[in-house]
Amino acid sequence: QNLANTVWAYATAGVAADALYAAVAEAAVRGGLAGFNPQNLANTVWAYATAGVAADALYAAVAEAAVRGGLDRFNPQDLSNTVGAYATADQFHQALLAECSRVISDSLAQDPKGLSIENRSQLHQWQLWLFLEHAADAQQHLLS
Repeated sequence: QNLANTVWAYATAGVAADALYAAVAEAAVRGGLAGFNPQNLANTVWAYATAGVAADALYAAVAEAAVRGGLDRFNPQDLSNTVGAYATADQFHQALLAECSRVISDSLAQDPKGLSIENRSQLHQWQLWLFLEHAADAQQHLLS
């Protein structure tokens, strides 16, 4: 949680700290994201995307951890922040996108108004990114 909170704070403040981001990404990946809950996973990728810091191994590790742990555990904000971050960072992870699509579709089917305007905006950004940047690979992940 401390790692997630640290990079989130730096990204929120707009502070450039390349060495810090590199060290946190390395430590998080090396530790297998142990102790990261859905909010920590979402905040971490949000921070890297917001700061514009490349961290392919971290994005891959977070995608794997999120899918393995089950995206059903993510609340709407964590889910929206996660897909928004992957779109912003142009990180395409097939298994994560498939599971996100399933969870979001199920959530919208159960309660169409259960997502805030901010959550919907991030989901629209994600869907637009999928359509424009990865149409051939992502067609099955577009929400209808």
